[in-house]
Amino acid sequence: MIKGLYERTMALSDHPHALWWLAAVAFIESSVFPIPPDVLMIPMILARPSRAWLIASVALVASVLGGLLGYAIGAFFYDSIGAPILESLGKGHAMAEFNTRFNDLGFWAVLGAGVTPFPYKVITIMSGWTGMPLGTFVATSILARGIRFFVVAGLLRAFGEPIRDFIERRLGLVFTAVLVALVGGFAVIKLL
Repeated sequence: MIKGLYERTMALSDHPHALWWLAAVAFIESSVFPIPPDVLMIPMILARPSRAWLIASVALVASVLGGLLGYAIGAFFYDSIGAPILESLGKGHAMAEFNTRFNDLGFWAVLGAGVTPFPYKVITIMSGWTGMPLGTFVATSILARGIRFFVVAGLLRAFGEPIRDFIERRLGLVFTAVLVALVGGFAVIKLL
């Protein structure tokens, strides 16, 4: 089922209204959809590198707006909508224990989910559910999603098709390693 959905989503990159489809996918991926907007961004940027920054901007704005929907689901509809979504992603069992520490880690959690392969929708819903300050959530979402989408756009614009495999297979790991190094560095500084 996911493979078919992935292929149908990827086919939208050739659509005459591909930017609108990208906005729709980026929006719903932030709260419920399992396919990331990168699936559309990559072929769109490869086809028209001069539009890389526009494509990344559309993905950023739509993703942050979709994140607000995820936040609202967590804040107002967690029991009826949020919990089933997180259960379907296999994350429901950890919710109660994670809730107590989540807001202490809020900035790092949103940043991590925004740039790494971890499902951003989980963090958007949890942010609303735990009552993370909305300003922190929005600012961190803009930072995280901006980093992710603009790094992808910049790499594709600069290197084209040869960098595609790296982005699809390894960029998430690079983002994860950088984030772990940042958190580790701050932890070491705090201990000193």
